[in-house]
Amino acid sequence: MSIKTSLSADSSALTIEILGRFDFSAHHDFRSAYIDRLPVPQRFCVDLAGTVVVDSAALGMLLLLRDHANSHKSTVCIMNANETVSEILDVSCFDRLFEIL
Repeated sequence: MSIKTSLSADSSALTIEILGRFDFSAHHDFRSAYIDRLPVPQRFCVDLAGTVVVDSAALGMLLLLRDHANSHKSTVCIMNANETVSEILDVSCFDRLFEIL
């Protein structure tokens, strides 16, 4: 598992890319990717193109990111999920909580 971040040129959007398994082992790195970022981006995008597994801990981490973003009046999107990960997001009704691209 690895996590990469990229900030848009105008610093308004932070993309967090998850490679490999997105599970509890990613907790520290995932949180570190966004928690003390100043200025706080207006949009957080979680790119799951390279993600092969998402478990319940990962879903919880996405909810924590959502709470953080909401407290700063920012938004969160989830993008590029493969079919397996998309099914997990669908069953979890995450489309009601996040913009899924």
